[in-house]
Amino acid sequence: MNSIYLVLDMQNDLVHVDGPNGKSPLGEQVRERRVIENTVTLLAKARAAGVSVGFVRVGFSANYHEWPKDSPVFGGAPKAGLFRLGAFGTEIHPALEQRPGDVQVVKHRVSPFYSTTLMAQLRAQRIERIYCSGVSTQAVVQSTVRDAHDRDYDVVVFEEACCAHSEQEHRHSIESLRLFCRVQAVAAADFTS
Repeated sequence: MNSIYLVLDMQNDLVHVDGPNGKSPLGEQVRERRVIENTVTLLAKARAAGVSVGFVRVGFSANYHEWPKDSPVFGGAPKAGLFRLGAFGTEIHPALEQRPGDVQVVKHRVSPFYSTTLMAQLRAQRIERIYCSGVSTQAVVQSTVRDAHDRDYDVVVFEEACCAHSEQEHRHSIESLRLFCRVQAVAAADFTS
């Protein structure tokens, strides 16, 4: 079965200690849950198994013309200078190795399937299974899993490589996702089954 490991929104604006969320509850959860380290482990396992890798990031042009101004999630982005393409904040965290040929997706909303090239890239590789992890659990992870499920992909989430703004929010999100995917621990990650 052709598979891909999608690394979701692991960009500096959200997960880097020096980014705007570095000192926020989300940043604290990233560190406490060792999300970056767990993602590094998963990337190595996926590549060793010959599984495709993809990186998803949220980003807007310098003039924010794709920006949804009334969005509770993205509404304050321009004023805060968040998610501006070409800037430090939209770069994938430097600990996460990207390679030529990796799938790259820039999204302007929560779901990586909405108005992006993701479906075309998945179809070109004849992907049937999506492994994923990232931040935050209640936003991009939830959206990815549900949208992938409804497009008939087999989906696996690596719980320890995800986090939300609180442990409770993360746990609630993971429990609700169990209806739509399989949840695996990083230590048990098996990219062949």
